[in-house]
Amino acid sequence: MSKDVVDCELRVRYAETDQMGIAYYANYLIWFEVGRSEFCRQRDFSYAALEGLGFKLVVTEAHCRYRNAARYDELITVRTRLKALDKRIITFGYEIVRKDKDELVAEGESRHLCVDAAGKPKSLPKEFVTRLAAC
Repeated sequence: MSKDVVDCELRVRYAETDQMGIAYYANYLIWFEVGRSEFCRQRDFSYAALEGLGFKLVVTEAHCRYRNAARYDELITVRTRLKALDKRIITFGYEIVRKDKDELVAEGESRHLCVDAAGKPKSLPKEFVTRLAAC
């Protein structure tokens, strides 16, 4: 695994599935968020610290392409990488793979805009840009 990709292993829980035992589509975005949080954590980038400085990251775009169904009790791996980073916008890319087969289940991305407490776009603090770019 390249150091610019962070893997996060999850097990599909019963509560995340529909009546057929297939993961409900909205949960994939939640799993992306789990991967994104782990990616940031491994780079010592804390949402809490950013918010403590008066900044927030708002999602401006998110999408997911479903390739194969994830099913109850399967182990999946969320692979997260930084796709783009500028002074105000961060774009993350994701792949979800079935752990036992390394089969692609879903892929997607999310874009996040840095804003201040009033919701106005602002530049990310340099220290956070440096931490995120450390791949």
